[in-house]
Amino acid sequence: MAAAVKGRVAVEDVNVTYEDQQRINKFARNTSRMTELKNEIESKKKSLQNLQDASDDLMMLDEDAMLIPYQIGDVFVSHTQEETQEMLEAAKETLEQEVKGLEGRVLAIQQLLGDLKVQLYAKFGDNINLEADES
Repeated sequence: MAAAVKGRVAVEDVNVTYEDQQRINKFARNTSRMTELKNEIESKKKSLQNLQDASDDLMMLDEDAMLIPYQIGDVFVSHTQEETQEMLEAAKETLEQEVKGLEGRVLAIQQLLGDLKVQLYAKFGDNINLEADES
């Protein structure tokens, strides 16, 4: 039963089962989750770059006796240049580990999405669009 004409190719009605709808919903949820994770990765990379810039600026200081304010939560605590440098390095390492963890989660989601795409395109063909809009 031809439902509509898409270009010059007839589009046929395809029966959508409960399992198919679950796969489509899972695809949508994971696509949304992946977008959120990518945004979080970008944010952490910006923070990592800020820490690197602060570390570079700290190395340029000539005065070793000067106390450097370092923000912990909502409070600034003064430390020596060496202590501040160590705290910056620890913060950078923590952020790098967080970014690696998030990137691993993105890769796992991408693999899952790839599997779901294969299953859904196999059943629905051109009747379903699973590609992200590039607008």
